[in-house]
This record gives sequence, structure tokens and C-alpha cells, in this order.
Amino acid sequence: MVKEARNVTVILLGALLIAAGFNLFLVPLHLLSGGVSGLAMLTAYFSPLGISTMYLAYNVPILIAGLFLLGRRFVGLSILSVAGATWFIELIPTPDKLLASDTLISAVFGGVLVGIGSGISFRVGGSSGGFDIIGSIITRYRDFPVGNVLVGLNASVILAMGYLEGNWDLALASMISIYISGKVVDLIHVSHIKITLFIVTDKTDAMVQRLLTLPRGVTKIRTEGAFSHKEKDMLMTVTTRYELTELREIIKQTDPQAFVNIVETVGVMGSFRRR
Repeated sequence: MVKEARNVTVILLGALLIAAGFNLFLVPLHLLSGGVSGLAMLTAYFSPLGISTMYLAYNVPILIAGLFLLGRRFVGLSILSVAGATWFIELIPTPDKLLASDTLISAVFGGVLVGIGSGISFRVGGSSGGFDIIGSIITRYRDFPVGNVLVGLNASVILAMGYLEGNWDLALASMISIYISGKVVDLIHVSHIKITLFIVTDKTDAMVQRLLTLPRGVTKIRTEGAFSHKEKDMLMTVTTRYELTELREIIKQTDPQAFVNIVETVGVMGSFRRR
């Protein structure tokens, strides 16, 4: 209960930082963030609709798809993040006087705030919605470089903005903001790196049953402790950072005494997804 309360607090803090990055630095200069939020900003800049309204509207169908394709906990926290960000966008006023009149400085500070907000949401097993959900779906069901897809989607939004605004300086500054926010997220939470877990447990059957709820394979290896000479099973599974938080929770719930070694994987040959 305490941990879940902490996670909710972190998600709401992340939503607050994202909204602050939007309203204090990006929106006053008509800059864009990345992902669905950038699409929401672009729509709001050229229509009477508000950013918060469009942000929520674009996220709803993606979150619904996530409920069917991803874990409920992950999507539940993402829904909380989207709802929180929508509320904070309405709550935080856009300053009458620019905090930073220089476009580049606004792009940098806006990108940092959005990156921190998104990154800490990932750290507790959620996301800021939008393209993050799309990335999670692709990563879970296809061993595919999600970054290429997200770059393409963001580039489309930026090109549309440059064309509609007729100001390519703002488009280029928006690219800087998106790049910085992505780098900050990477520092806090690297999303597409593969991870191998070696799990030594006495509760093999229960652990295997829970692990197989994820779309990854599990290999069972019989081991013997060098000191105790006691035989145990070691389970090996390869996953991604997107799924690591959920997998840790499964292990803790199934066998709190399990010994787990988590290592970064350079590469995987063969089928990465369980069929």
C-alpha cells in the first residue's frame, strides 16, 4: 500500500513537471513537445480548442488499446499520468511575461522538465501516455527499433508545424526540445535495452506460471549451491526495460526470497517473443 501510494505520488509529480514544461516554456513561444502532446499543441495552436482538451482526446483511444494489449498496472498508471497532466495544464497559467525570451533557452528548459516528468513515470512502471504506449506495444510484440518509429512520428508533427506556422526556426527549436527530453528520459529510464534475469527460486512452478503471463519465454536450469549443495531451479528470461518493473513485482509477490541477477543484454538471436 505504501509503495503504491509512492508510485501514485511520483506519477502525479511527473504529470506536474510535464505540464509545467508545456505551459511555462513551450506554449508561450509556440514550441512543440514530442509525441501526442506535440500533436495536441499543434492542433490547439491552429484551432479554438485547448491543449488539455486535445491532449486528453488524442490519448483516450491509445490508452484503451493499451488496456487490451498491455498490463493493467502499466496502463492504469499511464491513465493517471494523462489525467494528472490534463488537469495541471488547465491549472498552471501561461505567464504573461516570458520566463525565457530566448527560444533556444525555452526549448532546453521545457525539454528538461518534460523529460524528467516522463522519465520518473517510467521508473515506477507507468508512462506519460501517447507515443510511450505505442512504443510499449511495439516493444512487447515486436523486436523492433521503436526509436525509429517515434522519430518518424515526431518528425511528421514538426514538419507540419513548420509548414503551418511558416516559421522553421520554431520547428528547429522544437526538434531541440524533443531531443533533449528524449535524452533526459534515457538518463532516467532506458526503454529499449534488453535485460536478462536469472532467478533462483524454491517456488519454480508458481514462478513459471506467473512469468509466462508476459509474452517472453522462460528457460529452466537445474543448479546446485556450491556452499549448501542444495539443488534449486534457476529460471532465465529476457525482457525489456518497459516490462522490467512489472516483472520485478511478479517475482516479489511469488517468492520474496528469490535471488535475482539482472544483467544488460548486448543482443538476442532467435525468437525474442514467446510464441
